[in-house]
Amino acid sequence: MKKIAVFTSGGDAPGMNACIRAAVRAGHYYDLEVYGVVRGYDGLINGNFIEMDDRSVSNVIQKGGTILKSARSEEFRTPEGRKKAYEQVKKFGIDGLVAIGGNGTFTGAELFYKEWQIPTVGAPGTIDNDLYGSDFTIGYDTAVNTCLAAIDKIRDTADAHERVFFIEVMGRDTGYIAVRSAIAGGAEMAIIPEDNNNIQAILDRLKNGISNSKASHIIIVAEGDQPGRAAIIANEVKKELPALDSKVTILGHVQRGGAPTAADRVLASRLGLAAVEGLLAGKANVMAGIIDHEIVYTPFIETITKRKPIRTDLVEIVPKLNGRNYKKDN
Repeated sequence: MKKIAVFTSGGDAPGMNACIRAAVRAGHYYDLEVYGVVRGYDGLINGNFIEMDDRSVSNVIQKGGTILKSARSEEFRTPEGRKKAYEQVKKFGIDGLVAIGGNGTFTGAELFYKEWQIPTVGAPGTIDNDLYGSDFTIGYDTAVNTCLAAIDKIRDTADAHERVFFIEVMGRDTGYIAVRSAIAGGAEMAIIPEDNNNIQAILDRLKNGISNSKASHIIIVAEGDQPGRAAIIANEVKKELPALDSKVTILGHVQRGGAPTAADRVLASRLGLAAVEGLLAGKANVMAGIIDHEIVYTPFIETITKRKPIRTDLVEIVPKLNGRNYKKDN
């Protein structure tokens, strides 16, 4: 292996630049030529390759977003698009790829290898922390800290006006951000896709707080697959408890941005290095991850098809630290 290329794909996540930096500098450490692919799979198709030296990744470790940009490519979903990408890869003499992204990114890499045998090692870059094969994903810790900063500020207003705030965070298919933010932010509840918290359970929690003279409440809601989920829940609660002054705050894409935390920078650096070393060791179609503090390589097909369960001990912390367990009672 003489030449490798690195790219980012799908939703951006804080720490992607740290991972790019690690892949580039690890490649040079092992005497490889390293190229960056601009705009993910679209860049592969259109030949947007740039040679990267050590200086090209100077002063990026602290930056959010991705210096290589990101794009979702409809053309790469087609055999014709993947053929174009293969032709560009061969034109530039690329022997292996480092792909930083999530499920969609690894699905594309899996198909690319099956059709054209271009080896790819992935690094999990997604704030949702939902990829099987790694305890944590790049960007997750930063997203949680972004949510926590917002929760702390909102609590000041909630206390001042004796309000209930429903704060919606990202997490279409998983509640990792919601649960960890709820624990760290001292929230009363975390509503997540993995848990069937019904309206009655929420009402019971609020009624218990009212009976104990609790002036304000914070409830964290993972967005789920239903747009405006927090607003829908808040409206249902308002019907049953009209005297409560309730507000909805949707944090949205602010969770994707910002400088990565130290934890994300270290994670991204380890995974970028592991991806390059995986390619050199002859690995293909695998994601580099960290489980129990050790580097592991998980086949893409497993990261794509296996669901990463949320830790039940984390889920149980929120109700246990807020009194009676209404989920159990109901």
